[in-house]
Amino acid sequence: MDICPKCGLPREACVCESIAKAEHKIRVSVVKRRYGKLTTLITGFDPSINLKEIAKKLKSKLACGGTVKNEVIELQGNHVDKVLSLLSELGFTSERVE
Repeated sequence: MDICPKCGLPREACVCESIAKAEHKIRVSVVKRRYGKLTTLITGFDPSINLKEIAKKLKSKLACGGTVKNEVIELQGNHVDKVLSLLSELGFTSERVE
């Protein structure tokens, strides 16, 4: 049986990710890149959260490309308003997202 080193619960019942979702301050911003392209950056995630899974869900819901680099989710295009609502659907509290 595999035990989580953080919370001490079995991996199936681990609550570390849900606690991390409620505690950390997440920032959503738009940056202008080369050739005038806009990119939405989502920062401030806890390392225990699976960023690749969150990025995959956001990319499929928004129908855009993107990547995860250095604990930052990068989405192609300006999706600030949509990302805010989608993050609340994924379990991040809306008062912790700016």
